[in-house]
Amino acid sequence: MKQADIHKTCPPHLRSTMMALCDVSAKLSIRIARGALEENLGKAVGDNIGGDEQKALDIIADDAYSAALAAAGLRYYASEEQDDVVTLDPTGTLALAIDPLDGSSNIDVNVSIGTIFSIFPAGEDGNSSFLRPASEQIAAGYFIYGPQTVLLVTYGKGVLAYTLDPKTSEFTCTQDSLALPEDSSEFAINASNYRHWPKPIRAYIDDCLAGIDGPRSKNFNMRWVASLVAETHRIISRGGVFLYPGDQRNGYAQGRLRHVYECAPIAMLVEQAGGKATDGIERILDLTPSTLHARTPFIFGTPTKVDRVRTYFDLPHEEISALFGSRGLFRA
Repeated sequence: MKQADIHKTCPPHLRSTMMALCDVSAKLSIRIARGALEENLGKAVGDNIGGDEQKALDIIADDAYSAALAAAGLRYYASEEQDDVVTLDPTGTLALAIDPLDGSSNIDVNVSIGTIFSIFPAGEDGNSSFLRPASEQIAAGYFIYGPQTVLLVTYGKGVLAYTLDPKTSEFTCTQDSLALPEDSSEFAINASNYRHWPKPIRAYIDDCLAGIDGPRSKNFNMRWVASLVAETHRIISRGGVFLYPGDQRNGYAQGRLRHVYECAPIAMLVEQAGGKATDGIERILDLTPSTLHARTPFIFGTPTKVDRVRTYFDLPHEEISALFGSRGLFRA
């Protein structure tokens, strides 16, 4: 495939990698659109190292990307679906981290899913290529498979958007300087976990839910898709804030999103679009993961909203406790 617009807008040293990503994603888009006509893409086939259930499409996507990127000369390949870093081409100069199929729990219900990726200069070995500050990424982006298949990518100088033309299987640049709206009345969080959240998160959400009669003096809408790509695409398009905090459940102390494969690339993309991304307190791009599959709490979106969440973590414990004495989620 030609992918002429990608070739024109992508830095030369990233072209072969980006062309391979686009070619695989264009083919995946067709396969996803065919759904049950193709095969049972949502069939459970096992579990990955993090204990998440793998679907057939997770493995199909992982195999397709690794094969294409090996042919494109990529040195190191780190996938959410693989236990360890894979060396594809020892002579390559780049390392790529990927969530081959984000939101796979939504395959069977025809909700937008996607692919998340980030690119680093290759390090001395596989692990050191990825266990480094997220600020050292040189590119990051995602493909979203929805009513349209769209690529959002940053090479460190703003965010570009490309739309897949299903007639030609080429990605055409449709926006060259995406920016988050400055304000929004939307927030995204899984409210079913309210009882497990830390008090600062509960206090923030309580104030949103109190609406025009509460301290924010404004009504808000809640959104939750359970697909990080879909949540990110909405927030970059319409503004707002996404929250996936750590909580009290076993295995959720650091949330469930992986630093390398999900949070770091989305954080870079969001910041390049004028937003902010933190773990509630610290900037994600300043953090270094301890392991390939390390998790981190993740809050991103419109800067004023992300900053406001931070203020709840800065409140003294006694003050937050007092808030719950008067306006918890289930209190009158």
